[in-house]
Amino acid sequence: MAHSRSAKKRVRQAETRRGHNREIKAQFRSQVKKVLGLISTKGEGLEKEFRTLVGWLDKAASKRVIHRNTASRYKARISARVAAAAVKK
Repeated sequence: MAHSRSAKKRVRQAETRRGHNREIKAQFRSQVKKVLGLISTKGEGLEKEFRTLVGWLDKAASKRVIHRNTASRYKARISARVAAAAVKK
């Protein structure tokens, strides 16, 4: 348990940041599921949803919620699947 004022403030800041980071991660994970679902069902608007996903990943990486290489890996793997889905059409 934190005793000093500064330690208590750090606990409050950590809670706020953790909540914010969780929201950002939840957003891009939901978008990943949406894009993968569109790939499997060959739904319309795949390119638009993929661009939205790339934006969320870039934002998460720029805010240091996730590492930039992690964002790059997500983009590379999903873009390969999007490209393969486009060829199959």
